[in-house]
Amino acid sequence: MGTWDTGPFDNDTAADFANALDDAEPETREALIRGVLIRTIDATGYLTEADEAVAAAALIAAQCPEGEPVDTPHGPETPMPVFPSDLRALADEALARIASDEAGPASNWVDPEDWKKWRATLARLRAVLVPPPPSIALFDVQP
Repeated sequence: MGTWDTGPFDNDTAADFANALDDAEPETREALIRGVLIRTIDATGYLTEADEAVAAAALIAAQCPEGEPVDTPHGPETPMPVFPSDLRALADEALARIASDEAGPASNWVDPEDWKKWRATLARLRAVLVPPPPSIALFDVQP
């Protein structure tokens, strides 16, 4: 397995996940993404699908306001479906789980600067994924 940079698709596992999404039927891509996020959230012990979950979160974040497009040659080549809004919360929760797992992906970085860049990537994704607060109409109360 190889990692060549700190982006969501800059490792062999995430690139393989992108290929799996490209090979999947369009109607099954959401289920593949949802599945990897849920398995990462529910995982006990080592997070075996952390790289895929980060890649999935990047694809969801790309569809959010202020999200960055996934334009790496290692990401999916086929267009992704429009994801339902509930995937935002799942992606954020999966990234929180990954970021807090000190024995998992965070421990893989040899160079502390790469580790900082990777953590910054997760933080940027999470900032985009956080749903806006619901807008509740305030009542016009008069004395």
